[in-house]
Amino acid sequence: MPEKVEPAAGWPKIKGEYMVGDPKSCVAVVTLGSHLDEKKLIEAGAAIAGICKTENIGIEKVVANVIANPNIRYLILCGAEVTGHLTGDAIICLHKHGIKNNRIVNAKGAIPYIENLPLSAIERFQKQVEIVDIMGVEDLNTIIAKIKECISKDPGAYPEPPMVVEIKEEGAEEIEAGESYPMPGEIANIESWVRDLELRVKEAGLMNKYAAGVYAGRFQGFWMGFTLAMTVLGILMWMVGL
Repeated sequence: MPEKVEPAAGWPKIKGEYMVGDPKSCVAVVTLGSHLDEKKLIEAGAAIAGICKTENIGIEKVVANVIANPNIRYLILCGAEVTGHLTGDAIICLHKHGIKNNRIVNAKGAIPYIENLPLSAIERFQKQVEIVDIMGVEDLNTIIAKIKECISKDPGAYPEPPMVVEIKEEGAEEIEAGESYPMPGEIANIESWVRDLELRVKEAGLMNKYAAGVYAGRFQGFWMGFTLAMTVLGILMWMVGL
């Protein structure tokens, strides 16, 4: 039997939209932007299951709850990616690359900034869990099968005590001159919309080029066919004249 330990007292301490199961389970499930049947995921053996829609405070809550329970060794990412925020991508990037100047390295979301987690918490997250990426999957049977697969490979509790961090959601400290700080949410959303618009414009441009090419090809083909037909007709008339 895999070795198990007690999570931090009162786990999970960080509030959020999730359901809690057996705290000795090795699996946590994040359904990203999809509201799935969390009860069935818990019944399948997950320690905790719920959504995570933001690439900053949302991820901080997930990490805080995971590292407060050393029994969790697998983090399954499933469900629909969150438009604009790209939360699943941010979680993967945080696990692979960490942060630089509070920004999740290589994350593509609008505001992927980590403000409440010390580097030690991020490093603990990277070491403690393995990310299981099945993003885009909403089929419960597939997710449940993945939960059971992870449980069958349970390596036992991470060999360090639970790590407890505080997530501060309200009340921002004054920003010193020259400090980098996440852009306001409204600006970030506008930036995300602009990027989405740019992508759509590029796609429209490619379609226009394709349509123009098709039209030009048809026009060119018509004249080639017409010229060939006239040539054949001329040859036939010449042969008849003979």
